[in-house]
Amino acid sequence: MARLHLFDLDGTLIRGSAAPVELSRQLGLLEEIGELERELSTGLIGPPQYALRAHALWTDLTVAHVAAAFETAPWLTGIQEVWREIRERGDYCAVISLSPSFFVERLLGWGAHAAHGSRFPDVPFTRPVDPAGILSPAAKVLVADRLCTEFGVGRDDCVAYGDSLSDVDLFGAVPVSVAVNADHHVARLATHTYAGGDLREAYALIQG
Repeated sequence: MARLHLFDLDGTLIRGSAAPVELSRQLGLLEEIGELERELSTGLIGPPQYALRAHALWTDLTVAHVAAAFETAPWLTGIQEVWREIRERGDYCAVISLSPSFFVERLLGWGAHAAHGSRFPDVPFTRPVDPAGILSPAAKVLVADRLCTEFGVGRDDCVAYGDSLSDVDLFGAVPVSVAVNADHHVARLATHTYAGGDLREAYALIQG
């Protein structure tokens, strides 16, 4: 049976940072996004409120900013190599992230079979963000279930990779998980833990 590998983005594939932080860096708004990140992580706001305020913060965002943020983000090394190996094995790889879809979907070009993020309007923004399209930690499991149906696998065939509280629900739903540079929320739940900068090393943990 094929396996479905489910990757978180922020803090996992992007080490020590997140797509909204890298987008805000391009606009000189690190202090402002940092405050939003703190409010989200402490539960003062939820993902919909975060998205609404981030959308308002990024009024000057352009496609060039998005491309630069993607290019300069502190990615783990070996991502494309791991996804190539997954494909060669006949398995599937997907990214599920609370970050904006217009950033997450760029990973399709790196070899992901699917990439799902919170639905934002196209850049530059001419429309408001719809809170109904913003993912939550629980919604990651729903997306994973849809992907299982699409690829003809079950939850028992899934491996999740994540780093923080937003991955707890998914880690609880699948049998194998890898905590990547993770905090205590997921490290205690994970089948394997990895600290470092190379996805190939994290992926190797499940090959034994």
